[in-house]
Amino acid sequence: MPREKLETLYRGQHLQLMKRGHWEFADRTKGSGVVTIVAVTENDELVLTEQFRPPVQKKVVDLPAGLAGDIAGSETEAFELAAERELIEETGFAGENFEYIFSGPTSAGMVTEMIDFFLVRGVKQVAEGGGDESEDIKVHVIPLKKIGAWLKRKETSKTCVDPKVFAAMGILSLYTS
Repeated sequence: MPREKLETLYRGQHLQLMKRGHWEFADRTKGSGVVTIVAVTENDELVLTEQFRPPVQKKVVDLPAGLAGDIAGSETEAFELAAERELIEETGFAGENFEYIFSGPTSAGMVTEMIDFFLVRGVKQVAEGGGDESEDIKVHVIPLKKIGAWLKRKETSKTCVDPKVFAAMGILSLYTS
């Protein structure tokens, strides 16, 4: 199938709105990709983040995640290094042996963005976390045995759970013994 002409409809500081044929979609202007981390402590707890997200006007419970290659001078940053950096920056936890699990679209009908999942076990808190100066991240460390009930309680009119958290639960059931 031949590719239709790509047209830029709008370009902002971080995103651009594109059109191919009749299809409109968003594309990032900075960074080489997105990483998300399924981080599990030695006590079988999942490390999660929570922060307000303006597009949905709610706090969102999510996995630690961030952009690779978005820092000036580090545009070719390896995704695994970005995952290590983002985990410490957002949560204050660190680990060894980041295992690449898979890559997939964040919203295939809306954005070009692909997200790479990494699993890291035995993480330990080494710093405060909370994100960079532009972020206000709350960190949650939830026992895997209680996570289902905990996530149900978090779903309110002011807070939602990102579906990637449920993907993490599937990853853990497949990749841990």
